[in-house]
Amino acid sequence: MRAAIYYSNANVRIEEVPLPQLGPGELLLRVEASGICGSDVMEWYRLPKAPLILGHEIAGKIHAVGDSVQDYKVGDRVMVTHHVPCNTCASCLRGNHTACDTLHRTSFDPGGFAEYVRIPAINVDRGTIRLDSSVSYEQATFIEPLGCAIRGLRVAGGLTPGDTILIVGSGLAGLQFVQLCSALGAGKIIATDISEFRLNAATNVGADGAIDAAGDVPALVRRLNGGRGADLAIICSGAPAAIGQALASVARAGRVLLFAPPAPGVALPIDLNTLWDDGITLSTTYAASPSDLAEAHGLIRSRRVRPEELISHRLPLSETALGFRLTAQADQSLKVIIQPNQV
Repeated sequence: MRAAIYYSNANVRIEEVPLPQLGPGELLLRVEASGICGSDVMEWYRLPKAPLILGHEIAGKIHAVGDSVQDYKVGDRVMVTHHVPCNTCASCLRGNHTACDTLHRTSFDPGGFAEYVRIPAINVDRGTIRLDSSVSYEQATFIEPLGCAIRGLRVAGGLTPGDTILIVGSGLAGLQFVQLCSALGAGKIIATDISEFRLNAATNVGADGAIDAAGDVPALVRRLNGGRGADLAIICSGAPAAIGQALASVARAGRVLLFAPPAPGVALPIDLNTLWDDGITLSTTYAASPSDLAEAHGLIRSRRVRPEELISHRLPLSETALGFRLTAQADQSLKVIIQPNQV
């Protein structure tokens, strides 16, 4: 079968690789859509592991089932997540599924930028969702990233209707947070970025205000919010300056969520006395639990979140290299969807 092999953001090649062989309890998925995630183009994270086949935001049709599979059949339309928890460790039993060691080790074979993917039994059991007939394959690729946003919002203390939300960074993750917070009843959503293209996109999908991140963000947030800081700032940029802007932009007793991972070695520019004096809560988040994914599927199915509004490009597998360039440049593209079985 064909697959897109990642060597770097500027070097993605289409090569022939073996078709995965099924074991008991496993599925073989024909990949119909696979989204390029912002993490796929973080070279500090990907290059040490290259070459590899990426792609974890996938949806498709079951092509074959292994022995003992009872809940799924050939032809079923599903999405699958690569990270799944054990459900039995101390972290899982406390509801901290994304801290589970198993979740950090699980994946499918190979990545979603291939014509077919083998789904291990543990992922079949707790990482596969049968799609509602109203949810397209393209929409389904957003279930995993939307689940991550849902998890992050919960970790940060949730959203009370009427809250003012600051989204720091209007890339793919930031735009999805704009949609999610709008669906959950945020009173005002303010987005920042250095790109006019992305700021316009944020406004188009629901942001009430858009701020150039090169300006005085804390002052502009308060100007747009009647002199008050944001209730919650969600950092969707790995730039160190974004952290300082977020901390300075929230109101007293405000909350800051570190959603985007910074590069290794980045130190937080935090005055701990300010955190203490203003009662600011700082949280981090990683991945999504099975319940977060189920909630994401429901939000998309009900049309409360419309992820298709974020799709800028649909490309066949042969043009995956172009998709990676567009995503890495991030100045004239939003979500790029790869369709491995389309010509």
